[in-house]
Amino acid sequence: MAKVDNGVASEVLLFTDGACSGNPGPGGWAYILRHPESGRETSESGAEPDTTNNRMELRAAVQGLAQLKRPTRVELVSDSVYVGTGLSQWLPKWKLQGWKRKDGGRLVPIKNEDLWRELDRLAAAHTVVFTHVAGHAGHVENEQCDKLAVAAYQPLLRRSATRPPLP
Repeated sequence: MAKVDNGVASEVLLFTDGACSGNPGPGGWAYILRHPESGRETSESGAEPDTTNNRMELRAAVQGLAQLKRPTRVELVSDSVYVGTGLSQWLPKWKLQGWKRKDGGRLVPIKNEDLWRELDRLAAAHTVVFTHVAGHAGHVENEQCDKLAVAAYQPLLRRSATRPPLP
């Protein structure tokens, strides 16, 4: 689980976003990882042919955190309430319940368990603070991540458009 950082400045800023054409459908993810003190910045994006928006939001956070080589204070900035609430509220309960959630009084498997487990493993090595930003509202890095994520899945759309229909 992510640890709360009480008022200490973050060493790195991790901006993330996921996007999907259809839900499910082809999707993309992207992150920008910035070290403000040095001015160093890296970014990466990728795509999957048949996924959901929530999986792409999670994948972006996982890929970004995976770049960190030592315990770090991280501000994770995303428009995904799913990722933020999951890190801060749901993960502890899911783990206590064997990676299950309550649904109608019974425990059922959580969705995207593979990515949640990986995000939990990566976040546990760091002090992560989540900051929510409104999507498509002019936040520069969020908009940049969205463009990278959409661009990442565009070739998948062209490829599926050229396939002949199944008989």
